[in-house]
This record gives sequence, structure tokens and C-alpha cells, in this order.
Amino acid sequence: MMAETPLILALDRNRRNLELLAKFLGKEGYQVLCATSLEEFEQFLERKEEIGVVLLDISGFDRSIWEHCEQLQAAQIPFLVLSPKQSAAIQQESFAHGARNMLVKPLVANQLLGLIRNLLGE
Repeated sequence: MMAETPLILALDRNRRNLELLAKFLGKEGYQVLCATSLEEFEQFLERKEEIGVVLLDISGFDRSIWEHCEQLQAAQIPFLVLSPKQSAAIQQESFAHGARNMLVKPLVANQLLGLIRNLLGE
């Protein structure tokens, strides 16, 4: 068991979705930083040494979201892209910008947990 609770940074324009995600992951023993804007996301990224994994819901963001993905990749922070729909183009873009995987909403709890645990090396 790790001494510190793994920290997950989640970005989603929809605050309600973020709250549900944080509650679910909290029950699983994770601490979640919730950002609803790229500005908030940038502020949290200043704590990059503490962040174990990032969940990035791309819904409602413009193409600049991919620049943020590149920052994560440069900082060697593993991240998952959450997409509103199954799309080869989005998947290709996600992987091209360093995503470890892409999940299509609605999320499947066990699948999400499995990927997070894998990325955290648990």
C-alpha cells in the first residue's frame, strides 16, 4: 500500500460529471483535483510532481486542448482522454498527443478503474 493517496487530476466542463467522478474515485481511495476550465487545469498542473494520472474529458473544448495534452506528455504524466463518442479521428488525435488510452462515455466503472490502476502501477 502506498503511503500517499494517489492524486488524480480530472478536467471536465460539466461540474456535475466531475462531482460524480470525484465521489466514485474517492470511494476507491483516490484523491481527485477537479477542473472545469483550462485555467483551473493549468493551476493544478503546477503540482505536477504530485499528480499520478489525468482524466481529460475533451467535450466542449477547442483544439487547444491538444496543446495541454502535449504538456502532460512532456511532464511524463500519464493521461486518459474521455470522449463523448467513438471516433477514429479523436482516438488518433488522442494517441498522437500522448494519451495512454481513450474511453468513450458513458464510462464503465471497472474499465476506468482498471486503466487508472494500470497507469499508477498498482
